[in-house]
Amino acid sequence: MNLLTPLELGALHLRNRIVMAPMTRSRSDAAAMPNALMAEYYRQRAGAGLIISEGIAPSANGLGYCRTPGIFTDAQVAGWRDVTEAVHAEGGCIVAQIMHVGRVASHYNKPAGSETVAPSAIAAKAQMYTDAAGMQDMEQPRALELAEIPAVIDEYREATRRALEAGFDGVELHCTSGYLPAQFLSTGSNQRTDAYGGSVENRARFALEALQAMAEVAGADRVGMRICPGNPFNDLADDNPEETFDYLLGQAATLGLAYLHVIRMPKGPVDNLALAARHFGGRLIGNESFSLDEADAAVSAGELQAVSFGRPYIANPDLVARHERKLPLAKFDINTLYTPGPEGYTSYPPAE
Repeated sequence: MNLLTPLELGALHLRNRIVMAPMTRSRSDAAAMPNALMAEYYRQRAGAGLIISEGIAPSANGLGYCRTPGIFTDAQVAGWRDVTEAVHAEGGCIVAQIMHVGRVASHYNKPAGSETVAPSAIAAKAQMYTDAAGMQDMEQPRALELAEIPAVIDEYREATRRALEAGFDGVELHCTSGYLPAQFLSTGSNQRTDAYGGSVENRARFALEALQAMAEVAGADRVGMRICPGNPFNDLADDNPEETFDYLLGQAATLGLAYLHVIRMPKGPVDNLALAARHFGGRLIGNESFSLDEADAAVSAGELQAVSFGRPYIANPDLVARHERKLPLAKFDINTLYTPGPEGYTSYPPAE
């Protein structure tokens, strides 16, 4: 058993265990529309056993960065269908990562009529890039009222329905990086005193209800979740991340999810892979700075079932073939990670 061995994760059939990690690349248009350039980008990388899409907003309120896509209109669904058809034509498998950014937003990057919402009215102490005004402070969100939260959960349910309509093979809940589910989980960003705040059981409620809503539509065996306990990105802080995620994973493990996607943090406050294995052993995708050889060893030892790669996939659309043939990896241009157009996106050639 190694990275080239086929794998079944729930109802997902992977022809190898090399997963393309979700990466925001800022190539959609101002209307959060996926496009032909994105279809070509994902098609080029369809040799992966599984592609996890870039974060996709379930609503206009869920948008926060510039040129990132949504899946809340019929036109967006049609655009994503072009992407999934391109991947499937190459024999690939692709899931949609559903990402509501919550307070991680600038109004410059959001459509008219949308707003920035979060568990509590606490701004993230961070900045983000906008095409309209350069770097900007993230703005203070409006705290969601208790009666509004079911409608936000419904956004995840509807996004899942639309993702399946668009041809995705499954969905992944983005539950890290300081975005909305992580904001509810963390004591630093959640200071509510109602059923969604305070105790770990209450703080985990939003993420668990989102997972349940997604599973009701897709079937739990087509739903995954991405986590990174202790991740401080986007001004995220929690008093006890190990306790928080031990509870979350204990509850999520009973749902029958397809997989858990775990970002390791060797210098973080929690041994993320060990914590994940306690609850999701046998259905783990590991992530973060694995070399192909290290990933092979982890899969061969049964520590992980698959490994996701982000940065290596930027300049190596044929990453699986390069691994199989033991070819060197190309390096990407950091200056074109988030710029519009094909340069540094679809312009990297496969190995000769």
